[in-house]
Order: sequence, then structure tokens, then C-alpha cells
Amino acid sequence: MIGESFSRLLRSLVLGWVFVFVPVSYCYAHIIHMESGEVISFADMIDDLRNSRTIFIGEKHDNLYHHLAQLQVVKGLEAEGLKVAIGLEMFRSDSQQALDAWVAGTMVYQDFLKVYNDNWNFWGKYADIYLYARQQKIPLIGLNISREITQKVAQKGLDGFSDQEKKNLPIVQCRVDQPYMDFIRRALGGHKLKGKQFRYFCEAQMLWDKVMAMNLLEYVERNPKTIVVVLAGSGHSWKYGIPAQLSAMSKVSTRVLLPNIPGRITMDGASFEDADYLMLGVEEAPLH
Repeated sequence: MIGESFSRLLRSLVLGWVFVFVPVSYCYAHIIHMESGEVISFADMIDDLRNSRTIFIGEKHDNLYHHLAQLQVVKGLEAEGLKVAIGLEMFRSDSQQALDAWVAGTMVYQDFLKVYNDNWNFWGKYADIYLYARQQKIPLIGLNISREITQKVAQKGLDGFSDQEKKNLPIVQCRVDQPYMDFIRRALGGHKLKGKQFRYFCEAQMLWDKVMAMNLLEYVERNPKTIVVVLAGSGHSWKYGIPAQLSAMSKVSTRVLLPNIPGRITMDGASFEDADYLMLGVEEAPLH
């Protein structure tokens, strides 16, 4: 946990700062190395990230600045001459053909936008990432599972599926120990769920994370020289989320970067158990 005195000092440093604009791109005002509690430079962070096979960068989906920071990390790794791919919570795995066609330049903008809108929303917040990936021929990987499945689990739990449906789903077990419960509460942004509804949400979250980890691992194993930058909501990107499911399946190296999100993860409450880096200095963008 970051010490209280350090937190007060850091708070005074960032007071009044929102975002640092530089001529070519964007980066956060301050980056905290969670293991040491030190403020480090963007360049030093990239120097560490280059040694990992998977990099998770959390986000609040409607926050433009979070996406600009994600793109900055991708560009920073590319500048080091590294081969990069981008894993996406925003696309289901069954949309992979469309992602490949977009990157290859064989799908026109309007057709891609239709596929995007079928998978996700907030196009204006993400557009720069997809346009840059197309320009630079950076592979895009759809990691997600059908939203109908996760919604059904959240409403009825895994018991709501028939035996035949369960055969097509990975086995998940909801740990209800205190650390995981605390994580789920934070992922929910303070909303209270109890009893069966909590267990159902937990099962849906774990199923979501496990399927994305499985799809990610499949790509990593097929592309051993590529670093995959995974863009996902902060609840999925935390070490308790997709990274925990990935580490249970393999020894693939990971790093986790999370933005400061009031009410969920902040410099006063974050620890190395949550993330490797905490990125500060971004205001909440208005919901559109």
C-alpha cells in the first residue's frame, strides 16, 4: 500500500494537473511504479514493459484520455522496434475475420463501423486506436465472449444453462474469499450485491475473464515474438481479473497498468497486488 505520507506528497504534486500534452502524442502526468511506490518516467515504464509478453491496460470505457494513454503505450513499444498486437475486450472472438480485414485494408470504414457497433459503443473514444492499427498493420484480436452468455450467467448463474450449453463453456469456480470479494466490490464501483446475485455476478465475471484469457493465450502461443497489449475495462485488467486467469493457465509474463479511477482504484487504496503501474492525472470525461 502506498504510504500515507507519500500519498500526501504525491497529491500535492498532482494538484491542478489533469493531463500533459506533448507535440506528438499524449502521456499521463505521473506514473507510479507500484512495487516501489516511486514516480517513474514513461520511458522507464516502456523499458520494463518491453520484457513482458502481455500488457493489460485498464480503462473506463467512456474516458477518452484512457484510450489516448493506451495508444501512447502501443506507440512507445513500437518505437522500441517491438512487434505489437492489440487484444480487445471490445470485440467478440467471432468477429476476428472483420478485424483482420480492417487491418489488411480490405474492409471499408462504413462496413467496419457496422461490425464495431454490433460489438461495442463509444466509437469516438476509440477511433484513433483502430485507425492507427490499420495504418500500421497492427493485428487486432477479438477476445470477448457473447454478451448473451455473460448476461445469462449474471442473471441466473451457471445453473441457468442446460447440460448441453455447459459443454461449450469453460469451467469456472467463484472464489468467495475476502480478497476476491473486495475486488468484485471495487469492480462494481461500490454497488452492493448479496447472496445469489453476488455469486452470479462473480461467475459471470470469472467466465468473462477466463474466456478472454483463453483466447489471448491461444494468440500468444501462435505468435511467440509478439507483445500483446490488452485493452479492457479496469475490472478485467486488474491482476485479479484476466491476468489471474492467464497465470492459472500458463507462465506467460504479464504487466498491468491501471488509470486512477475515483471510487474504484486510487493512489490511496491501490497496491502492487492490484497493478504494476498506476497512471495518474486524468480527469473523468463526461458521459456522452
